[in-house]
Amino acid sequence: MTSNKHLQDLLERVARGELTTDAARDLLLDILRSSPFEDLGFARVDHHRSVRQGFPEVILGLGKTPAQIAAIAAEIVGRGSTLLVTRADETAYEAVRALVPGALYHADARLITLRQQDVTPGKGTIMVAAAGTSDLPIAEEAARTAEVMGNDVDRLYDVGVAGLHRLLGERSRLSSARVIIVVAGMEGALPSVIAGLVSAPVIAVPTSIGYGASFGGIAALLGMLNSCALGVSVVNIDNGFGAAATASLINHL
Repeated sequence: MTSNKHLQDLLERVARGELTTDAARDLLLDILRSSPFEDLGFARVDHHRSVRQGFPEVILGLGKTPAQIAAIAAEIVGRGSTLLVTRADETAYEAVRALVPGALYHADARLITLRQQDVTPGKGTIMVAAAGTSDLPIAEEAARTAEVMGNDVDRLYDVGVAGLHRLLGERSRLSSARVIIVVAGMEGALPSVIAGLVSAPVIAVPTSIGYGASFGGIAALLGMLNSCALGVSVVNIDNGFGAAATASLINHL
């Protein structure tokens, strides 16, 4: 297993004189010779993802059997990488835990995690703001993903526009965040309101929460895409993971 941190450590050891250039070359050749992916037949596990993108491959639990999820998880963990499985249920977790005993299940976010690598900490705080309690599963997916990726997270929940005073009382917390993920269903107005109050980038996450005319989150998605506030970017419906990954990239710049 290798990562940006391992490569940095290798270069620093050379710079300090603890490792000769020949020895460093041999170690690098070993890294390059190792398979960049492992073919399991039903999946090709990308072991060089962390080198290219700074974080190991993440497993999407949807559409996979528990046995498939567990096999991929065991391969990732076996190479020393941090494990993150999204959209996982208890059955998938039990299968993973049989092969990866240290794995944890976060039912509130439907995530399976096991942190093995040291991650570079983010430079500031990522705030996750949720409009209502019904939006919390997606908000927690975003929050816990951001934490696994090395970020400090501030949660600000149940501050939807139906009671705007609840949000306005948290101006100082909003202003201190480096990136803000805003999770909302219904008409999806909250990201526009928050973006109008802060200078930080806002990543809007429409959720599928709402009555019939919300069309499973399409109304919120369109509302967020049409925001007149500066600095609002939008991810797909219920995509807390995608919002967290983008926020983490911003926070590590």
